[in-house]
Amino acid sequence: MPTARESLLDAALAALGARPWAAVRMVDVALSAGVSRQTLYNEFSSKEGLARALARREADTFLAGVENALAEAERQGADAGDCFAAAAAWTLHSARRSPLVRATLTGCRSERLPAAAVAGIPLQRSPHPRRFTAAPAPMAQTPAAEAAPSPAELVTEIRNRAVGALEHGYPKLDLADIGWACEVAVRLTLAYVVAPSASDEDACLQVARLVRGLLAHGW
Repeated sequence: MPTARESLLDAALAALGARPWAAVRMVDVALSAGVSRQTLYNEFSSKEGLARALARREADTFLAGVENALAEAERQGADAGDCFAAAAAWTLHSARRSPLVRATLTGCRSERLPAAAVAGIPLQRSPHPRRFTAAPAPMAQTPAAEAAPSPAELVTEIRNRAVGALEHGYPKLDLADIGWACEVAVRLTLAYVVAPSASDEDACLQVARLVRGLLAHGW
């Protein structure tokens, strides 16, 4: 059974799909989630806090999908190019499915979306050398004050996940070379988000070719 917080985020996402964020009322979100308005404010403090938490959840769901796509391709014996093509396919699909994910990936917000949902917060290096985590919030803030990462931070997040999935397949290459190839591939994928190819299949084929070419040359 979903928690009150998850129910509220689900209700907010459904409301955003039906009307611009400016027209979404907190009382309606609470009513749709089956909780009191006080519970909503206890969880998120404000409408801005709700928007930021919603964007954070969408970004986290997207990044989990990137990891799943990479892992599944690897389990099926795909090479580095096809592994990254799977991540690219998920990225293109997610950007179409969720305006919040698209806004986070591109930094471009439509008037329907809340401004707070695409304002990134700084990320800092975690103890894992290829992971990034949200910077600690000031004591006065709550977890609901977290926001989705900025486009530049999201590039780093996707790249790190790709490096983690691909590094074992290319033991003779320097980790920095793999990271560089993955970052270039991420940026090409984002270019297809902004200016779509004739088909996702064609875009993913181009991304796969790029990754294979870069790793083959050891650049």
